[in-house]
Amino acid sequence: MDPEPMRLALIRLGLLQEGGQVSLTPLTGGIASDIWKVGLPSRTLCIKRALHRLKVKADWFVPIERNLYEWSYLEIADRAAPGSAPRLVARDTKAYLFVMEYLEPERYPLWKHQLRDGIADATFAADVGRRLVTIHSYTAARPEISGQFPTDAIFYASRMESYLEATARAYPDLEPRIMPLIQATMHTKRALVHGDVSPKNILNGPRGPVLLDPECAFYGDPAFDLAFCLNHLLLKCLWNPSAREGYFRCFESLKDTYLSAVDWEPVADMEARTARLLPGLFLARIDGKSPAEYITTEEAKDMVRRTARPLLLHPVDALSEVAAAWRRTLGL
Repeated sequence: MDPEPMRLALIRLGLLQEGGQVSLTPLTGGIASDIWKVGLPSRTLCIKRALHRLKVKADWFVPIERNLYEWSYLEIADRAAPGSAPRLVARDTKAYLFVMEYLEPERYPLWKHQLRDGIADATFAADVGRRLVTIHSYTAARPEISGQFPTDAIFYASRMESYLEATARAYPDLEPRIMPLIQATMHTKRALVHGDVSPKNILNGPRGPVLLDPECAFYGDPAFDLAFCLNHLLLKCLWNPSAREGYFRCFESLKDTYLSAVDWEPVADMEARTARLLPGLFLARIDGKSPAEYITTEEAKDMVRRTARPLLLHPVDALSEVAAAWRRTLGL
């Protein structure tokens, strides 16, 4: 990656003088943006610029305007739950980039890395559920917030088309089940949705979970966020089998904490939509445009398929039933 556009952006934003000392180090891991660690004499920052074509094998194009709404989401999330987002510093709306504080990994370890290493802390999972439901509750039925996110097209391209629609194309017999999930998700307008609540976007900070990368933010169905995060906890059972029981405890802890605080609609309705959406997302991480990178063997992939397909054909309304089906497949 060329650091020069980042250096010029820092000058435009008044964070660096022409000829001033700066170190720019590209950060890896993301597929949707160029991300740089910015070393200035007085502080360390992070700069993020959206990409039009994502860094995956399939052709996956997403509007770069999402960078503008990512900034807005982080602002609102931090108001709803202080400490839940990095501190924002400056942005360049024409270049679709912004600058925020850099959070040192020694103090803010990535939840994904902890889960990979078998550190399945159910208390932290509950904290994630609490943060998420707090943001959803704060933004529920708020037209003034809804109006800030005319992002249905971005969310559709980033999540519905690439995950669920791509999976429906791979399984024509499931299309009559998957397409209604897409319609329900797009037309249920309840709260501000992050769109990518996964362990790779959650830091375990001193003040609790910090949410990153809400590039798919839109005003819609909070069930998507809950299902998206729970999906990752189920899939982790294939990454580190020795920690499976811990992952299931995290699943239950996050689920129960979240559902106990739903106050914008009947909790049974919220759980039912989540339970019906979850198998579609489960299968999408195998056969959609963004397969889970740690599920590599056909045996492991088939285990997901054998669990997800029956749940799509015969939907359930309780998340515990989804987890139980996965446990049976795993032989637990």
